[in-house]
Amino acid sequence: MTTDHPATSKRSLFSFFAQYRELALIGFILLLIVIISLQSPGFLTFDNFQDILLNISILAMIALAQGMIIITRGIDLSVASTLALVAMMVSFVLKAYPETPVILIVLLGIGLGSVLGSVNGLIITVGKVPPIIATLGTLSIYRGLVFFYSNGDWVNPIDLPSGFKQLAKGMSLGLPNLVVVAIIVAVIAYVFLNHIQAGRDIYALGTNPEAAKISGIRTQQVTFMVYVISGIICGLAGVMWASRYEAAQTNTALGFELQTVAAAVIGGVSMLGGIGTVPGVLLGALLLGIIQNGLTLSSISQFWQLAVQGFLILLAVISDATIQRRIKTTMTRGFAK
Repeated sequence: MTTDHPATSKRSLFSFFAQYRELALIGFILLLIVIISLQSPGFLTFDNFQDILLNISILAMIALAQGMIIITRGIDLSVASTLALVAMMVSFVLKAYPETPVILIVLLGIGLGSVLGSVNGLIITVGKVPPIIATLGTLSIYRGLVFFYSNGDWVNPIDLPSGFKQLAKGMSLGLPNLVVVAIIVAVIAYVFLNHIQAGRDIYALGTNPEAAKISGIRTQQVTFMVYVISGIICGLAGVMWASRYEAAQTNTALGFELQTVAAAVIGGVSMLGGIGTVPGVLLGALLLGIIQNGLTLSSISQFWQLAVQGFLILLAVISDATIQRRIKTTMTRGFAK
């Protein structure tokens, strides 16, 4: 009997970290903070951490939407193009009608985003097109519409009213509005995924699509729903992006979709579906923000920022695959006994 204790202890420890991967991520973030602080003393300041939170707020919002989609075994490569198109459209509306109430602009952005997300959902559910192909196509279409709608022109800070500029950078509860909005989105996502049946159906669909269908879950409707949610969040993020940077450009958020995938996967969302948490995604976004900020303070080239981001994605995917294999092996042995 004593010979079984080390293996049992090892499996228990492995299962613990598999279930609470956020703890390992928190430990890595703390270690990274110490290392960067030793290299760049200016890193550990309130203003710098506020900048980090501002920089990752939009990333965190869209990464949460991306995470929901990945949990269903899908992906949305059009998130950055959706953001850019909404940012451009609402900015041109404000340029033409500067007296438009900010709340109407926010609702307009959310509405536009929901339409663009619905297009993705319809192509995938009705058209039966694989998500990666469908959203790769709409990525190009929406980016092309940015150029078509703007005719290649940019909206500059002078074209936007001051009230809209304060939407993201104004202060509420001691934090920039953009950070507060990101927190609200995270809280809503947490409640939705953990305490509402439609959110639980997302996990069921990703864990086993066939079993979910047999159990009565309308898998097509759930799939459509997550892409609409993604569009809504991207629409809100597009409005906040235009307010934060006080501009709308044809290259807005170019390549940003890869960062959202990275934040979700690094945060523990399984590419195999069915696994992922809101705190994990937020930690993934925070990790990317700290790395980018630290490398910038150290005057290290952008190449290394992208290289580190790519390395972390590979590490997260490999770790997830290893965990899934170990869990499957442990369950198989348990059944065998």
